[in-house]
Amino acid sequence: MVDVFSGRLLVSKDGRSVDPEEALQNKVVGLYFSAGWCSPCRDFTPVLCDFYTELLEETEPPAPFEVVFISSDHSAEEMVGYMRAMHGDWLALPFQDPYKHDLKKKYNITAIPKLVIVKQTGEVITDKGRKQIRDKGLSCFRNWLEGADIFQNFSS
Repeated sequence: MVDVFSGRLLVSKDGRSVDPEEALQNKVVGLYFSAGWCSPCRDFTPVLCDFYTELLEETEPPAPFEVVFISSDHSAEEMVGYMRAMHGDWLALPFQDPYKHDLKKKYNITAIPKLVIVKQTGEVITDKGRKQIRDKGLSCFRNWLEGADIFQNFSS
């Protein structure tokens, strides 16, 4: 995952710059392609929030999972508003970073919302993260973890 965001900074919900190497190391990463103007996105975002919160705040130790939001909003202000209003405490690629277009191409994003679950290398575990969370809830995380080749004791 470090490879995917190498040489870039991510931002937290409160606007701090975050080094992706530290934040994403040894984690399963969900690339969340979404936008505030998109009603299916606004419908799924609270579901993803709950999933994220349960994995990170209600399990001991916290699950090795992080979400990186890649915005399709029309402006930086829209993106920040959407993040503050609806998002969990996850990370985002800065709005002005043109790399979001490369990521959309790399992961074949033709419609949003899309949650692509990737390994540390950026290789796809599943591009059906949204459907899996809706269908299976927290139990889908164990499958992602197995697919991610991260050796860590995680029980849920």
